[in-house]
Amino acid sequence: MAVRAVTGLLAGALMLSACVTQEGGSVLPNIFEPAPKSAVEALNRYYDDVPASSLPRAPEGVALPGEDAVISRILVASCNDEELESPTLAQLASEEADLFLMIGDNVYGDRDGRAYSVNEPELDELRESFAELATRKEFIAAREKFPMMVAWDDHDYGANDSGKNFPFKAFAERIHETFWGLDGEDVGQWPGTYYARSFGPEGQRVQVIVLDTRFFRSDLTPTDEYGAPGKERYIPTPADEPQDMLGTEQWTWLENRLQDPADIRFIVSSIQVMPTVHGWEAWSTMPVERQRLFDLVKSTEAGGVVFLSGDRHSGFVYEERGALPYSANELTASSLNLSFATESDERDARQIGAAFPPENYGAVEIDWAGKTVSLILKDGDGETARRNDIAFSDIGVD
Repeated sequence: MAVRAVTGLLAGALMLSACVTQEGGSVLPNIFEPAPKSAVEALNRYYDDVPASSLPRAPEGVALPGEDAVISRILVASCNDEELESPTLAQLASEEADLFLMIGDNVYGDRDGRAYSVNEPELDELRESFAELATRKEFIAAREKFPMMVAWDDHDYGANDSGKNFPFKAFAERIHETFWGLDGEDVGQWPGTYYARSFGPEGQRVQVIVLDTRFFRSDLTPTDEYGAPGKERYIPTPADEPQDMLGTEQWTWLENRLQDPADIRFIVSSIQVMPTVHGWEAWSTMPVERQRLFDLVKSTEAGGVVFLSGDRHSGFVYEERGALPYSANELTASSLNLSFATESDERDARQIGAAFPPENYGAVEIDWAGKTVSLILKDGDGETARRNDIAFSDIGVD
């Protein structure tokens, strides 16, 4: 980290310790004893001392299904601007499902309106965004109806397109885990927000693996032709240059999870995994890491893997034979209430049908008797916009 950045962080931490008071006295009398060894350590001491009661929490939700519960239907959504009403989320809340995955940009906590908030150590905007989400009637309806699992992306991480060098990431993690009630779970005990859960008996076991593509991710390679199709913001990092999407510990954890017993495995990535045709954030910006993910599925002999993603403000369905030991499939559901277009000419070779830019959400249906998994993209009225029915045998499941 540059000297200037370190100096700024330390000054910010010292300022925070001086200005946060309670009844006229500092609530943090000893956080700099002994003296911190770095600016990041100073900040994290401050963050650790922020009372949990001062952080926003989601309304009480429905408990996750039990370990023996059979999962047949999962809803998927991303990109929800808490400052706007979300009729599509209200429509989603009228559905029936066993589980709801809210998989990134669940709030836009790095901006107020269209103005980005940067270099704010207390992450006031992020906290305010989560607090506002908690009051939204359509969110409350979904929260009261469905068990939920969540991932974060850049806007609920606290900084647009950021990765491991975001200086306030430890506090962002605490805000995220506190809001979603994960602070007392296993995920609350390690750096990052990745976790996994399994449901159902042998022969009908569903595993949901939630990746963290922010906390450990190395810097992306900026485009050399801003706005050009396929190079909009970023270009692939060369193979001989450092690149890391998940970090060493998360990669090891993922390898172990892929060896857990399961029939169908949904790998949740806030950013897209399969497409390579665009220059926005995606695993394609780090080709070595993308191939590492595919190779890990192969080496662990993990059957039944399906990717679920968000981020793009457009919905997609993908399929590619041969990328894994079986057909690779992905459903991208985005956005709930922040569509930027009605049509798109983006076309990846793996894509099934045209992109779907209007507001949307996803549904995953598992027909255990018929041995199929269906990836469905729904419009704001709940009508099917795109669909791909996948035989178990096509994804390595007997």
